[in-house]
Amino acid sequence: MLRYHLQPCNSDTQGRPTTMVILSEYDLVETPKRVFFVRSGEQNPCPVCDGLLKVIGSRRRGYMDGLGDRKVLMIRRLRCSLCKKIHHELPDLLVPYKRHESKSIEAVVSGESTLTVAADESTIRRWKQWFSSQADYLAGVLFSIALRLGMTSVEDVSDLPPSPLQRIWQHVGNAHRWLARVVRPVVNANFWVQTRSAFLSGKNGLK
Repeated sequence: MLRYHLQPCNSDTQGRPTTMVILSEYDLVETPKRVFFVRSGEQNPCPVCDGLLKVIGSRRRGYMDGLGDRKVLMIRRLRCSLCKKIHHELPDLLVPYKRHESKSIEAVVSGESTLTVAADESTIRRWKQWFSSQADYLAGVLFSIALRLGMTSVEDVSDLPPSPLQRIWQHVGNAHRWLARVVRPVVNANFWVQTRSAFLSGKNGLK
């Protein structure tokens, strides 16, 4: 039987909080200084303990859009009223610790043409390596979440397709923005995995 052993990632090696919350309902409100405030349209519980999250501040988060233009978001910092962990609230157009927006990464890892992606070859290669290393894990987390919610059963394991990407699509579909539909439940269940490069990127404001 296929088994998945999932361990939540709560903090980095120095004990600092690393969890995030991903939004699917939000508005981007542009300011005169070309900074976009992320206005949340939903209330999510703490990914660690399901406690109430309260706003304690904000911070800037830069990224590259699909045209290669740099954008700056103002995202909220939240603290859990129970476990006291701090979380950064990201819109689902982003993947945690990635410099480019989700749809660009999705186009590459889906096998679509990279000619329209505003990223250099080394960045595209890193995206492919990242997804290749994480695809099995992400498929397993999605299966575990579906199992917990009663949306699938253990008996369904034998019917899963062999490709990790196909197994992921079985849960979220393969329509546009499928990567965002993967990232949100995995992050909000506190199962997002960080790599060393992701930790180093976090120092540059890419959480």
